[in-house]
Amino acid sequence: MRVLQPFFRILITLLVLVIVLPLPAQAASSAAVRAFDDVNITAKNYANQDLTRAEFSNAKLKGVNFSGADLRGAVFNGSVLTNANLHGVDFSDGIAYLSDLTGADLSDAILTSAMLLKSNFRDATVTGADFSYAMLDRQQVLFLCKSASGTNPITGIDTRESLGCP
Repeated sequence: MRVLQPFFRILITLLVLVIVLPLPAQAASSAAVRAFDDVNITAKNYANQDLTRAEFSNAKLKGVNFSGADLRGAVFNGSVLTNANLHGVDFSDGIAYLSDLTGADLSDAILTSAMLLKSNFRDATVTGADFSYAMLDRQQVLFLCKSASGTNPITGIDTRESLGCP
């Protein structure tokens, strides 16, 4: 029994180190993420703000102004962005899954490598937007191609080409 006691002490010490040591690193990395869950924002102005990796889950963001904002890696899951101003945003590597972007202004936006599946872009303005490597439902791509035009002023990519329009 005495022989097993040092073994258990070492085992418990190792378990504590494995559990406790990673916590400060995890806390530091998650501190930069701002979450806006289940909120109803109607007059908020996020124009030109740094919102990298911000999370807007199930948020009601009708008509909210995000123009010029840095939204790289941001998440809009199940959010309502109808008539939102997203002019000139950088939404590279962002996620807008099951979101409603009806009537949103995405002109001159950068949406490279964004995941936009199951989202609605009806009546959205995409003039000059760059959708390079973005993932959209084929039906939404075909719909956007009907009005897509222009070239993104930052990336120099043609909107129709980035969407893969026929």
